[in-house]
Amino acid sequence: MTVPSAARLADSLLDRTLIGYGNVGYRARRHWWAPDAAPGALEGKTALVTGAKRGLGLATAIGLAGLGAHVRILVRGRAAGRAAAAEIERASPGARVTVDECDMSLMADVRRYAASLAEPVHVLVHNAGVMPDERTETAEGNEVMLATHVLGPHLLTALARPALTAEPPACVIWVSSGGQYGQKLVLDDVQYRRGQYRPAVGYARTKHMQVALARSWAEQLRGNEVAVHAAHPGWVDTPGVVTWLPRFRALTRPLLRTPQQGADTFVWLAAAEPARVGSGRFWQDRAERPYHYLPNTRDSAADRAELWQICQRLTGLA
Repeated sequence: MTVPSAARLADSLLDRTLIGYGNVGYRARRHWWAPDAAPGALEGKTALVTGAKRGLGLATAIGLAGLGAHVRILVRGRAAGRAAAAEIERASPGARVTVDECDMSLMADVRRYAASLAEPVHVLVHNAGVMPDERTETAEGNEVMLATHVLGPHLLTALARPALTAEPPACVIWVSSGGQYGQKLVLDDVQYRRGQYRPAVGYARTKHMQVALARSWAEQLRGNEVAVHAAHPGWVDTPGVVTWLPRFRALTRPLLRTPQQGADTFVWLAAAEPARVGSGRFWQDRAERPYHYLPNTRDSAADRAELWQICQRLTGLA
C-alpha cells in the first residue's frame, strides 16, 4: 500500500508531537495503514505470549487466536492463566489455548520452561512487564525490571531458537514502550544500583534495552527466516497503568487506547510476510519508527554489542 505524501506528513506529526500515541493517532492512522492480515493467516501456527493474563498480553493473545494460531500463554499463576484462556476462547470460539506457567524474571524458571518446548514456535511475543515502586531484586539477585523485560526474554529467545527455526518463517516481537525514547543505554549500571531509584526511569531504560536487543537478535537470526521486531503500543489503558501510573492515567484517560488498539501492531507483525516488513525495526501503528529522536540517547553498534555480552553473562549463556 502506497501512503500519500499528505498522510506521511500527518503520520510524522502525530508521532513527533506524541498525539499519535493516544487513541486519536490510532483512529487517524487506520485510514492509511497497511491492510489487515487475511482471515486464518496463522492457522497451523503456534504463538507464545508472555504476561498474557491481562492487558496488552491478553489482547495480543486474543488477536493471534482470532487469526487461527494455537496460543500458548505464559503466566505466573495457573488460576489467572485459566481465566485468561477462558476469555480468549470467548472471544474466538474454538480457539486452541494452552496455559503455561513461567516466571520470566527467574532464569532458572525460563530454562525449565524452554526445556519443555517440544513443538515448533512461529511467533514469540515478549510482553511480560513490571514497574515496582521500590528497587527490587529477584531471588537470583537481578533487578526485577531488568530480569523481566531484558534477561528473561533474551534467555528464552536463545533457548527457543531451535523451536523458532524448526518451521520457518517465524518472528520474535519485543513489546517496548514509547518511553524508551527518553533514556539511553546505561551499560555501567544495568542493575540500577546507583543514584535514586525512579520506577519510570528504570522502566524506560529496560525498554530501550529491548529495542537494542531486538536489533542484535535480528542480526543473530539473519538467514534463519526468523524476523525480530520491537514495537510500542502507544498510551494504553491497562491494569499496569492503573497500578503503576495512576497520575498519568488520571491526566490522559480520555486519550488512552484500549488494549486491543494497543496490541494491533503486534498481531499485524505476527502475521505479516517477513520479506515485506524486514527485521530489526521499531514499529508503532503498522509503520516503522525511528530508534531514537534525541542525540544523547543514540546507541552505537559497540553499545549494542556490549549490552549483548552483559545479557549473555547475566543469563549464563556465556
